[in-house]
Parts: sequence; C-alpha cells; structure tokens
Amino acid sequence: MGRGARLSDRIQPGVRILFVGINPGLRSAQMGHHFAGPSNRFWKLLYESRLVTEPLTYKEDERLPEWGLGLTNIVGRPSRGIDSLSPQDYRGGMATLTRKVRRYRPRIVALLGVTIYRIMYGTQLSLPTRISLGLTISDIAGVPIFLLPNPSGRNAHYGYEDMLAAFRALHTLVGQSAIPDR
Repeated sequence: MGRGARLSDRIQPGVRILFVGINPGLRSAQMGHHFAGPSNRFWKLLYESRLVTEPLTYKEDERLPEWGLGLTNIVGRPSRGIDSLSPQDYRGGMATLTRKVRRYRPRIVALLGVTIYRIMYGTQLSLPTRISLGLTISDIAGVPIFLLPNPSGRNAHYGYEDMLAAFRALHTLVGQSAIPDR
C-alpha cells in the first residue's frame, strides 16, 4: 500500500462498537493496517479491557468484526500528524461518518481522542478545557458517543492506566443489556 493510499474500514453489519480515529498515520497506510505504529497501544488496550478475548496486533485488524467491533476514521487520508488536516477534511469526514453510522447502526460510537470530540462538537457545546472520558451527551445519527483517549504513543495527556480504565468502562457499558438513556 502506497504512501497516499487509504485504509479500508473494518466494519460489518452487526457492529456493536464503532471505533473512530482521526486519520491513519503514514506507517499504518504503508502497512495497510490500522494502528500499526510501534508505540500505539490500541491493540493492547482492546485485549486488556476484555473487548476482545485474545491478543491481537495491527496485522489482525480485519478480525475486529468477530467481536462486534468496527473501525473507521474521520479523515481517510493518511498523514504524519493532524496538523496537515483542514477544516474541510473534517467536515467531509463528519458527513461520511454520519452515513456510515446510519448504515451500520452500531450500539455506540467510540471516538478515539478528545481532539476529535473538540473538533466535532466544541463550538456547539462550549466544551470545558478538560473533557471527561466516557459517555458524552452527544450522538451521531442518534447513536451515543463514548469518548476514549487517543491510544497513540504521542498522547502525553493520558497515562496507560487512565486509557485502560476508559476502555474498561466502555466494555462495561456495552456489556449491559441497553445503553443508558441520556
């Protein structure tokens, strides 16, 4: 897969949790798999939170639907970092994400990063400086949004234990018979 290539979503009908990243990194695009960076903790967090029942690596991202999990990005274009993304990239990505949520109807959308949430809802919600992880007051096409920390090794705002606690809270919430009303 080339440098400018886009990664395919990993979503199938019956998805319970749709994980949404900002956009693929260059290494992920090069490898052809999501969260392929050597310092990315996404796969370890999935396993240690019990969202999957066996350890996985980025090379097995196509197996996520086995656990009712899906994976997509707001912006499909890979980049070294989010600094190269424009407001138009995000607007177009939000429209596409909304269509995906309507099509697949996950039980919950899990945003991987406070940055995504700020970009998507910051102006309309007057978000505080420190945003709490977990179930939010927002939704996409009627599907509740759960906010997780970005699992990138570059994320200095959350330690691993904080990340794991958030992923475990998602596991607990989705394990319940119904997502609570807001």
